[in-house]
Amino acid sequence: MKAELYSTVQVAKILGISRIAVFQKIQSGEIKATKVGRNYVIEKNHLLELVGETLGEERKKEIEIVVDKTINEYGDALKRLGKE
Repeated sequence: MKAELYSTVQVAKILGISRIAVFQKIQSGEIKATKVGRNYVIEKNHLLELVGETLGEERKKEIEIVVDKTINEYGDALKRLGKE
């Protein structure tokens, strides 16, 4: 099964940013892209992560860490609030 790919122009339109901004995000690593010839393409699953429709594994881990920290620091208060 082949991944659905989007051009930098399509990604720029979807994200509501300029094509130059897409290239800058690719260079910084914020957008994962593959170079095909002279162009870059972005896989659909990564694009979905960018627009927030799905969460990537890295983002899920970040959220889990924050939730654990919150529970450790405010667990008793959260339990009391849950009883009200």
